[in-house]
Amino acid sequence: MNQKKYILTRVGKTGFEKKVDESRFVINYQQELNPSQYEAVSAVNGAFLIIAGAGTGKTRTLVYRVARLIESGYDPNSILLLTFTRKAANEMLKRASVLLDDRCSKIRGGTFHSFANVTLRKYSKAAGLDSNFTILDQGDSEDIINLIRSQEGLISKERRFPKKETLNKIYSFSANTEKPVELIIEEEYPHFLLELDEILKIQKIYIDYKRRNNLLDYDDLLLYLRDFLSSENAASKNLLSVINFLMVDEYQDTNKLQADIVKGLAGHNGNVMVVGDDAQSIYSFRGANFKNIMEFPKLFPDAQIIKIEENYRSVQTILDFANHVYDGAIEKYTKVLYTKRLGGELPFIVAAANENMQSKFIVEKILELQEEGVSLKDIAVLFRSSFFSFDLEIELAKAGIPFQKFGGIKFIESAHVKDVLAFLRIASNPRDIVSWYRVLLLHEGVGPKTAQRILDELATARLTIEEHPGTKKQFAHEKLKELFATLYKLHTTHAPPAELIEIVFNYYHPIFKIKYDDFNKRSKDLETLQNISENYRSLESFLADMAIEPIIDSVTDINATDKEDEFLTLSTIHSAKGLEWHSVFVIHAVEGYFPSVRAAESLESLEEERRLMYVASTRAKQNLFVTYPMHMYNRIDGITLSKPSRFISEMSTNKAQGWLVEDEF
Repeated sequence: MNQKKYILTRVGKTGFEKKVDESRFVINYQQELNPSQYEAVSAVNGAFLIIAGAGTGKTRTLVYRVARLIESGYDPNSILLLTFTRKAANEMLKRASVLLDDRCSKIRGGTFHSFANVTLRKYSKAAGLDSNFTILDQGDSEDIINLIRSQEGLISKERRFPKKETLNKIYSFSANTEKPVELIIEEEYPHFLLELDEILKIQKIYIDYKRRNNLLDYDDLLLYLRDFLSSENAASKNLLSVINFLMVDEYQDTNKLQADIVKGLAGHNGNVMVVGDDAQSIYSFRGANFKNIMEFPKLFPDAQIIKIEENYRSVQTILDFANHVYDGAIEKYTKVLYTKRLGGELPFIVAAANENMQSKFIVEKILELQEEGVSLKDIAVLFRSSFFSFDLEIELAKAGIPFQKFGGIKFIESAHVKDVLAFLRIASNPRDIVSWYRVLLLHEGVGPKTAQRILDELATARLTIEEHPGTKKQFAHEKLKELFATLYKLHTTHAPPAELIEIVFNYYHPIFKIKYDDFNKRSKDLETLQNISENYRSLESFLADMAIEPIIDSVTDINATDKEDEFLTLSTIHSAKGLEWHSVFVIHAVEGYFPSVRAAESLESLEEERRLMYVASTRAKQNLFVTYPMHMYNRIDGITLSKPSRFISEMSTNKAQGWLVEDEF
């Protein structure tokens, strides 16, 4: 009797699978995918960590794996795909449906939170909930916390206490990272350590309030899901028996709580595939834990690691630059990005005399690129922090180059910057009622009614900054005497803007520290404002440039239009992740700024800064410019000589070319 061979192929160490006959598939997977992608897509049973480098087709890999599992005969309802945005999940399912058929749209797909919501409503009793629970959005949570603050007598003029937004942020960060509130306050808000007992008391009352009223906030969805999965009751076992395959996108961005959920979901049969890139783990400020992707093989000891390294985005010279940046990482999955794309100049490391010269170089280079046929929509300027672009925004406006800014807010839209400018606008024009109103409301004890009375007195000249308030026998508003004295000094001192800003700072700083819980982070913006003012000799020209409104008020409300090619992109590196442009400028690559002084104090933070530079450089397809000013200004030291970022200072000449920007005048 003739016997046919039945070949068993070991899959990881978790089981055996019959060797697959590729001809039975509608899609020719081997032809459509490169070898590494194909290895990931054809993996079935077991735990798999897919390290997909920047631009290597991560989404394509996930889409094809969904299609292949369904072609292999698995029930779509047994496949769960978790992503970080609903948009990402919908895009993947749509692409898979186009690739194969409508069965792909029937898999379980969504965000961690949406999956938690569906699961907890279905198994509410077993999860210890009523099925009709209400989900609180961020504003709802903050309002409840504020109500508790008020009831506990913690809102007063005499006592500094965290605002509702700050408290909600602390509680949420604690839930997602599983870090104690005490540690978060010690590290991020040390000025509130004396209020720790009250902060913990409010948290306890907040948790009890939600439980009594059948309310869940976003973090509760994940907390209840984690606890439900680990309960091992009949309901959780029923759910886990239905899920045959778990896939998780952007695993490097998961926090501790989400990693626990992944472990719980994969606990039944161990069939889990997570896709991510350790080199692009840059969201620790949101609670993301770099250790999750590094320790996945510990969570699943039999896990196989598959690396996808062929890049379809950038020329090799840019990849060599990025590879070199990440070579210096202490803890990493070693990988080398490569491409079959030909050509490409070496990336440019550009030194400019100062920040303003850096801005002028970028403006000129953008205009040159346009002349060469590169449209504005294919150019981006990326930065570590939002305030790095403030000087550039002014130069772009002068040159008539329209831009959209993502991440952070536009320069003149930051509240604390607007506060300072309001003082200067009053000094320049004492009849500027809008600025008067803003400045008056900064002061404790001055509400809208009091402010209006003062505005009426100003309108009738009973009050004025034309003369020093001390010259009057009695000043009607003793609490504001110092304010009027400061405004008088600003109005009558004929000095450059930088000196006038120093006068404002001296008065405003105590108000600034009271008004903003995160004043320590915002203070850099004020230094930048003073730095910009050094370029001006007259207050009028400085204020005129500050008042130039961007063409688009809010980029978050703008959808793609026919005119989108008219705008240059300015973006924080965090907001640029996942995007790409023909030409990219990475600005302010200065030691102490990128990486920041604070980051240099911690090895973990320093390593994340390195990953930020890697992410920034891998956004570029054809041209990469990394720029830095050689001289920097700060309030304490004045103008100092700066050092290029450690991530570029030792870049060899075969990886980048150095440029020095000089003014022809």
